[in-house]
Amino acid sequence: MADTSSALGPAAEVQLLRDLARRYRDVTDHPVQTTRRDLWRAHNSLRPTRPLIYTRAFAFGELPDSQCVCTDGFLRGFEHQLRYQLCWAELDDDCVFEPWLNLSAVHRCAGWGVPYKRHTSSTARGSYKPDHPIKTEADVANLLTPRHELDEAATAQRWERAQGIFEGLLEVNLDRGPAYRVWTADLSTDLGHLRGIEHFMLDMIDRPEWFHALLRHMSDGVLRTHEQAEAAGDWGLGCHQNQAMPYAEELPDPAPNTNGVARRQLWVFLAAQEYTAVSPAMHEEFLLRYQMPILSAFGLSAYGCCEDLTRKIDLLRSIPNLRRIGVSPMANVARCAEQIGRDYVLSYRPSPTDMVGYGFDVDRVRRILREDFAALRDTCFDITLKDVETVQGDRDRVRQWVRIVRQELERAGLAK
Repeated sequence: MADTSSALGPAAEVQLLRDLARRYRDVTDHPVQTTRRDLWRAHNSLRPTRPLIYTRAFAFGELPDSQCVCTDGFLRGFEHQLRYQLCWAELDDDCVFEPWLNLSAVHRCAGWGVPYKRHTSSTARGSYKPDHPIKTEADVANLLTPRHELDEAATAQRWERAQGIFEGLLEVNLDRGPAYRVWTADLSTDLGHLRGIEHFMLDMIDRPEWFHALLRHMSDGVLRTHEQAEAAGDWGLGCHQNQAMPYAEELPDPAPNTNGVARRQLWVFLAAQEYTAVSPAMHEEFLLRYQMPILSAFGLSAYGCCEDLTRKIDLLRSIPNLRRIGVSPMANVARCAEQIGRDYVLSYRPSPTDMVGYGFDVDRVRRILREDFAALRDTCFDITLKDVETVQGDRDRVRQWVRIVRQELERAGLAK
């Protein structure tokens, strides 16, 4: 390994990272992580377990734990990653904390090659209006043809630097997977940016053949990068994605720097948030059929984020490797539970506003959980807290919520 000490920045910042890494390694070495891996492995394989709790977001930016001190941007990224994981570990949910840190390779190709501008409000964390780059049919010709290509020299430099920082403490997982994954692979998200939701909904009626051609270009481009990455041996066991813990009996466990795997050995996650108001038939015609080649190449798939999928469960059954379905706060929990049953894992996602947001009403939280747990009783479900915008600076609120969830699961006789 090259000597990178001169590039590591002030010694105090490096020492801070190593101290945080030691604390995090204590978390990852705890025997509870093995127990949690076993639970998720069984749960995601539709075997009976207690419902698992996953706090995907907890307004970390509001908390004092989020305050980073490293001035070097490269070091600051790792500092944030470590502080986030350490804070998450205190919540006592069922997350598995892995004994490695993640570092992305440097991609030469990302995005669609057209400028994407926003008109933002002056309010902190306020709204924005995008300036969609596809305004006319002719603008599609300006789109990039995606490819999987890494800047190997820049990637090696970053990885060697990271290894020098954490040597002897934590492994650094170099993620060499393609740039087009999750939100840049589900097509729906980028369509919202490139064309605009109200515009592409009209396109389905006014110019369907043109819209099909746009979708085909995007789907083929994403799929091409996935195939190129597989041919290059750049998919690794650190590339699993399922918006929860990616363990299952049918697939290899997540592992760092284990590359050269096929997509059929991995989880994939896609969503369709921008299609919430689109009918099931049009969802299939103008999205799912173009997502299907991307999804079906993987071992197992998870589908759905914040969109309401209540009327689309039957549609999703056409996905051959589907295993997890997201049931968002906007969905009808009881109707989704009736349709999903135990055929898939139901990822129950109560409203973060109801659970931990403005005003922490414990009685209201318990009332909502009791009603929903009754509806979910005959499903294979887990509970995900996500998209938490605020906890009003209350550092203990989410941890208290986790305790309440466990109590209500026990009360409902579901905690065994």
